Amino acid sequence: MSNENGNTKFKVLIGLLSAMLIALGVYTVSLYNDSKNTVIGLEKQKSEIEGELQDLIVNYDEIIQENELKDKDLLSARERITVLLDSVKAADANIDLIRRYKIEIGKLKNERVALFKRADSLVNANQLLAMERDSTNTILTETIRVVDSVSTENIAMAETIKKGSVVKATDLRGDAVIVRNSGKVVDTRRSSRADKVRACFTLAPNIIADKGDRTIYVQVLNPKNTLMGDKATMQFETGSVEYSASTVVFYEQEELDVCVLVNASEEDLVEGRYTINIFDGPLQVATTTMTLK
Repeated sequence: MSNENGNTKFKVLIGLLSAMLIALGVYTVSLYNDSKNTVIGLEKQKSEIEGELQDLIVNYDEIIQENELKDKDLLSARERITVLLDSVKAADANIDLIRRYKIEIGKLKNERVALFKRADSLVNANQLLAMERDSTNTILTETIRVVDSVSTENIAMAETIKKGSVVKATDLRGDAVIVRNSGKVVDTRRSSRADKVRACFTLAPNIIADKGDRTIYVQVLNPKNTLMGDKATMQFETGSVEYSASTVVFYEQEELDVCVLVNASEEDLVEGRYTINIFDGPLQVATTTMTLK
């Protein structure tokens, strides 16, 4: 009788343990499904945010193309949205990130209404530029706060913004010049008559870039691939740049025309094709060629 009671208790205990294991398995599966559903939901919201940003870019493209507008504010707003879209694509979805990006999209939509109304009514450009700068500062401040507050998954977004702050150079052109005793500079296409090489270009507007002094490096390579001018080297964290001349400009996030004269020795001035490269820090932002007889 004692053995039967012991067996009965053992069976009951086994049953209880089995029930507990089953319950634990059900709970684990449920917890996994909830977590999986949360991830799926966050990814869906992230895709929706990407779609809204893409729609905003399309809206800007349509009004710019339909009205043949070259308005700096419209162009810079579209560029800023493009940078934000790249940031969203590079970041991993999480609740805090989704919430903050939705706030940013709301601000961008409000900004779009103001800009499009200005485009239709042709309100004074300087007034809108001031409004746009205020809006830009607000968005950048919020972006920095988001980067500081979110987890390490968003480091990629900060890196994207950093790359976007590089100032591009456009309309780069190179010329050989003769420098008169009076200081007058005259263009020439003959290497035998040239004294220096002149590089002229335009720094493009970039509302993400820092304002203030900016050092631009000019690299001139003659047809023998010999570096001309100062033949100096500047070291950066990410590498080094060999340059022929440099200049410091005061950049205010607006279009800026720049010309730099590069010294040239007689032996460096030969017939053939010359290569001119422009660097903003360690990054090459423009290149062109010129040919001397």
